[in-house]
Amino acid sequence: MNRQAKGRTPRRPPPKKPPNSQKDPVGVYCRVRPLGAGDEECCIEVISTTTIQLHAPEGFKTNRNGEYKETQYSFKKVFGISVSQMELFEDVAKPLVDDLIHGKNGLLFTYGVTGSGKTFTMTGSPGQGGLLPRSLNMIFNSIGPYQANRYIFKTDDKNGMEVQSEVDALLERQRRGNNVTVPKTPSSRQKPDPEIADMIKPDEAYKADGVDADSGYSIFVSYIEIYNNYIYDLLEETQEDAIKPKPPQSKILREDQNHNMYVAGCMEVEVKSAEEAFQVFWRGQKKRKVANTCLNRESSRSHSVFIIKMAQAPLDADGTDLLQDKNQVSVSQLCLVDLAGSERTGRTGAEGTRIREAGNINQSLLNLRTCIEILRENQMCGTNRMVPYRDSKVTHLFKNYFDGEGKVRMVVCVNPKADDYEETLLVMRFAEMTQEVEVARPVDRPICGFTPGRRHRNQAFKEELSRRLEERGGPVDRDVSSVMNYMVHSLPPLPSSELTDPHDDITLPRLIEALQNRHRIRQMMIEDYNKAANMMKSMLQDLDANLISKDNFIHEQNGKLAERDKIIQSNKAEMERLEKKNKMQEHKIDILQKTTKIYEDDKRSMQQELETREQRLHRELSEKRRMEQRMHGMVSDTQHKWEKECERRVNAMQLEMQNKLWVKDEKLKQLKAIVTESKTPGRPQPPPRQTQPQRPSREERLPAKRSASPSPLPTTTPVRPLHRRSRSAGGEKWVDHKPTSSLDLGTVLQPVIPNAIQVSTPSEKNLSKCDKYVLTHQEVASDGEIKTQLIKGDVLKTRGGGQAVQFTDIETLKQELTTVPSRKRKSSEGTPTGGDGTDGAWTDVETRCSVAMEMRAGSNMGPGYEHHGITKRRKP
Repeated sequence: MNRQAKGRTPRRPPPKKPPNSQKDPVGVYCRVRPLGAGDEECCIEVISTTTIQLHAPEGFKTNRNGEYKETQYSFKKVFGISVSQMELFEDVAKPLVDDLIHGKNGLLFTYGVTGSGKTFTMTGSPGQGGLLPRSLNMIFNSIGPYQANRYIFKTDDKNGMEVQSEVDALLERQRRGNNVTVPKTPSSRQKPDPEIADMIKPDEAYKADGVDADSGYSIFVSYIEIYNNYIYDLLEETQEDAIKPKPPQSKILREDQNHNMYVAGCMEVEVKSAEEAFQVFWRGQKKRKVANTCLNRESSRSHSVFIIKMAQAPLDADGTDLLQDKNQVSVSQLCLVDLAGSERTGRTGAEGTRIREAGNINQSLLNLRTCIEILRENQMCGTNRMVPYRDSKVTHLFKNYFDGEGKVRMVVCVNPKADDYEETLLVMRFAEMTQEVEVARPVDRPICGFTPGRRHRNQAFKEELSRRLEERGGPVDRDVSSVMNYMVHSLPPLPSSELTDPHDDITLPRLIEALQNRHRIRQMMIEDYNKAANMMKSMLQDLDANLISKDNFIHEQNGKLAERDKIIQSNKAEMERLEKKNKMQEHKIDILQKTTKIYEDDKRSMQQELETREQRLHRELSEKRRMEQRMHGMVSDTQHKWEKECERRVNAMQLEMQNKLWVKDEKLKQLKAIVTESKTPGRPQPPPRQTQPQRPSREERLPAKRSASPSPLPTTTPVRPLHRRSRSAGGEKWVDHKPTSSLDLGTVLQPVIPNAIQVSTPSEKNLSKCDKYVLTHQEVASDGEIKTQLIKGDVLKTRGGGQAVQFTDIETLKQELTTVPSRKRKSSEGTPTGGDGTDGAWTDVETRCSVAMEMRAGSNMGPGYEHHGITKRRKP
């Protein structure tokens, strides 16, 4: 197969071996099915009667640079969508049927993706019979007058044939008729199935030429399927049990004495007409495995093989009976194979059993491709690699066709829809490779050494005998039994032989005399018959001599005609070659003109589209300018508005923060005064209590300008740090990490952790000695208060021998100054109880501020602190 791709240099063909005159390449044909009703895009174009071209569908780029690739493939012949079944049969299957009748083997199989029309090509439909029914019709049209009686040929269960006598065949017919357990073959007189009726029209019948009239023929058919790489007999009669059905038994492959593969135990049915043979095929077709998928309503789930076997044996010297010599029996067969289509489970939507079936189908087709590749490599390169026929039942069954002899032809069925483009490319590559494989040409069978024309002479003798009997007033029926009955009735009648008396001496002598007379007449008739037979033989011999001389003369004339025919054929071939070349050039010119027209149309459409887009772009630019002007105005207005709003909010926030800072400063001053007065040993007498101090106004209370930072802590008087015992302290050893900070750790409550190592920067040595870890972190909260966080964790050992800390808990300590109702406390100094009616004098400190510390968050927390326990797991 030749293939050319646009946009790249055509590849150099591999070196071929010198052509062998005894081998022929595999004939590969291509058939394109019509596009479906729901499909719009077509990816296959028929260029000529031998070439098709594949177009990549839209959205599918096959080259790395993103260009589309158009590939051409050449076949022995291409059949388009308008080609009929009869034309396909005449070019593909008719030569194989001719070879079968002349004793040569043949193999024909269909190949393609699922839903490409393989089963229709092989089987057909009513009124449009496929290759199989047309092959059967041609076979029986050719050998019909020369068929032997049923059961004259008998299979030996070893892929061979034997010839029985007429008596044995008659007994076999009686036994099969009486034995109900033996499956009967369907008679040709039965009414055909309406599904297969009118497969072939009478005017479409074919007949082979050169059929040997001095031989007897018989046709045997068998039908098998290869399902999940197992072989099943579709014609096998099984006892159907509705309660517990028995599964079919798989068959095995064997090799006969001639190294041909056959299915052992497969049922071979002898048929006598095309209708009977096709009924047997249809009976097995109903048992074939089919299923409904997303791509095909009746998708074949197995490979089917219909085998037509023809047995041929020569007539004896008299031209009446077949020779009962097994060595003289010639057996040829034609295999018609309908391969299941390759499929992708993503497209077919297969599930469960369908996925397993699809996997086995694809695997068997892959093994077929592998065998073809190795065969091609062995033939092209002279290698001797082993071909893996046994990896699949399909290749193992047809091993003798590729390694032995026989004609092989393949019909590649393709679907032109765009969805099958990728699978079609793979099919085309397989077809390209198959066409380069050569198989041995079948040889002619040796002809028996008897004189040709025996059947014709025997027929002429019977006609002459009938004529002579007709002249003598005998029956004109050509049946030998009728002639014998006439001869018997022509003898003198027998006298009465009834004996009434034991002493009767008349009846027996009379009977003996009559029998002697009949015997004498019989001898005379035999002598006359022999004389007539000898005369007829001498006449036939003279006729044979004249016929042989005429045949020799005709043979010489035919030789001369053959030489002239060769010259004429060579001239015709040269003319056809030139015509094809001319047509190809014209077709290329047409394609270039069409391409030029398409490019010009595209150019005009692109120019129009460019002008339209430029106008649209101008409109969009003008619209964009107007929108920018509007947006600039809106942005300026919004910016001015938000600037005023932000200025107002900033002033308000500054005023609010100044108020908060002033309040905090006042609280800190009061607390400082309380602490310093409580530490003074002798304090002055508090002034008399005022009934109601006058509260200053807001303007008087606010200072002119204050800093946003909190007041610095007093350093003159050290504050004793408050401590509490940590809840987490147990029997573990802790690392107390207190980093250096700008804040004073003595201002807030600190945990007391026993067995703790206090460090400012922990080291690996510190962590290796401890089990727990705590980090003290201080910061100023958003409200200006000091917040302390105790971050706790576990010290873990790593695989590398180091230590890592995994944090497990965060404890927050926050200082709050809360205002509580003032509690009256009597002065420690002695003062009289009376005067203003009170129970005692109150200190000035208690009068001026009432600040207390509140206990919160359980018994383990210090006074005046809030405990927030947060547990959080995180990686070290």
